[in-house]
Amino acid sequence: MPQNVIIIGSGPAGLTAAIYTARANLAPVVFEGFQMGGMPGGQLMTTGLVENYPGFKDGIDGQQLMAEMKEQAARFGAEMIMEDVVEVDLGRRPFVVRSMSGRTKEAEALIIATGAVARRLPLDTEKSLWGKGISACAVCDGALPIFRNKPLAVVGGGDSAVEEAVHLTQFGSRVYMIHRRDELRASKIMQKRAMEHPKIEILWNKVVEEFLGDAVLQKLKLKDTQSGEISELEVSGAFEAIGHVPNTAFLKGQLATTENGYLITQADSTVTSVEGVFAAGDVQDAKFRQAVTAAGTGCMAAIEAERWLAEQS
Repeated sequence: MPQNVIIIGSGPAGLTAAIYTARANLAPVVFEGFQMGGMPGGQLMTTGLVENYPGFKDGIDGQQLMAEMKEQAARFGAEMIMEDVVEVDLGRRPFVVRSMSGRTKEAEALIIATGAVARRLPLDTEKSLWGKGISACAVCDGALPIFRNKPLAVVGGGDSAVEEAVHLTQFGSRVYMIHRRDELRASKIMQKRAMEHPKIEILWNKVVEEFLGDAVLQKLKLKDTQSGEISELEVSGAFEAIGHVPNTAFLKGQLATTENGYLITQADSTVTSVEGVFAAGDVQDAKFRQAVTAAGTGCMAAIEAERWLAEQS
């Protein structure tokens, strides 16, 4: 017999959807998954102290926050399956979901909450110092005490990189933008904002060769893309703003997406291009990408799925 609803993904969006659908007696099944390099619990599983999620005045560890969300969803009856979904069939109803182990389940409604993965620099030193001065989200981490009144760096040259750099000027003593070319890829207005800001300095034609530091980040080793010259830059934080990849490959083009691969949803809604399929969280949000906004859309998807199922019956 088909499930009422299957949720793919277990970050803030997926688990919030699970809490709401479980409390609505829909007995949701959650495939926690590892889509495209992601992990159960989403990006917060690689975040240390989370200070901007409401309800925790002293902050909360990212892994602890996700563990508590999972326990809350399970308490209301959500079934958790720690497997990756490798294929879905949206061309028939009920929808068919297949996991990596070969498990097949059917669902009347589907909520896609597989998130997005930040592009990261392929350096061993980046991996060893990740979360110890290196981040992919200035809005999430920029206000942490370790970054305040310290020199900071942003790697990238697009609109997101400029937004991160401008945001960091509230906390850092100076913000360096490290860009591999001699002009930014950002829109003209964003370029102007970066180049005219008194606390932002753009380092042209530079790439990060290595992150240096023992317990925490202390310096960047930079290489000039034109001369090959090596230099070092003292910073206490480095924020990678080189884009995100939404985890949608397993859908194989069955849902409408933007040119960057994010799922398209109707305005003020989580409804996708296929009736009965809803999308929540970073997989459909290229703009905000925050845990609290992901949770909000997870709530929306659950309510819309519940109402849609009621209409069908």
